[in-house]
Amino acid sequence: MTKLDGDALLKRLPQMRGRLEANAPLADLTWFRAGGPAEVLFTPADEVDLAAFLKDTPKDVPIYVIGVGSNLLVRDGGVPGVVIRLGKGFAEITEEPGHRVRAGTAALDVRVARFALEKSIDSLTFLRGIPGTIGGALRMNAGAYGGETKDILIEARAVDRSGNIHVLTNADMKYAYRHCGAPEDLVFTQALFQGRAGDPAEISAAMDKITESREATQPVKSRTGGSTFKNPPGNKSWQLIDKAGMRGLAVGPAKVSELHCNFLINEGGATAAQIEELGETVRAKVKATSGIELDWEIKRIGLKLEGAA
Repeated sequence: MTKLDGDALLKRLPQMRGRLEANAPLADLTWFRAGGPAEVLFTPADEVDLAAFLKDTPKDVPIYVIGVGSNLLVRDGGVPGVVIRLGKGFAEITEEPGHRVRAGTAALDVRVARFALEKSIDSLTFLRGIPGTIGGALRMNAGAYGGETKDILIEARAVDRSGNIHVLTNADMKYAYRHCGAPEDLVFTQALFQGRAGDPAEISAAMDKITESREATQPVKSRTGGSTFKNPPGNKSWQLIDKAGMRGLAVGPAKVSELHCNFLINEGGATAAQIEELGETVRAKVKATSGIELDWEIKRIGLKLEGAA
């Protein structure tokens, strides 16, 4: 079992303007409030700082990028290598001519939706229903309430492991349902979205409807990772889970939400192992009852604790 040693790794890393922290707890940075530490956590000051860090970091050091941890499960053994968390240097949102919005990848999706409303720009409204950042939306083609990232993206800006800047077109992202085919080593820093002229009252009403729908049908005030599994073609995951009798199933304090059974909840003190075990139990039961194999939508990173299932 790999043992994390953040202090030793820190000595191998370039010193940057941004913050580098060894053995940094990650649980409080995820919506599940579970999981182990990052061997090293890096919060770059800006894109230049990020590019220099990636260029000068030894290529054998694993790199992971996280946003606000809304769709993320960090395993209890922690994450070896460097976890990059983009902060305020990547959160700017600006308007561009032609009803376009440029957003840093640390900007919350809901903030971008509200910004578009303030500028009377329509077509970005669905972002109100996605509990994450623009970076996560780019990486997984996030969508909700009839819209997907691929529907509005013009281009994305990114940095590769050698510190080179890339600008990717919508086609370059190779989008499919909840999938992005862009190289995994790219760290997205900005996105440019195409909207259209809209009526503020209509946009506001649509956003209010999304908010009401989420609060009525999803456990938005619980410790959860959002939608756990992707919808299989022609099916809805929650219906398959419900038919398999999994609604309310628990593994310790980890529980399948009774309000929306494609959500897993940490009711207090659940380990990442318990949450993952619950998810795998659900997958196995759905496969046994329907023949359909559910794919995780939640991103799982890091190591399991020695002796854990």
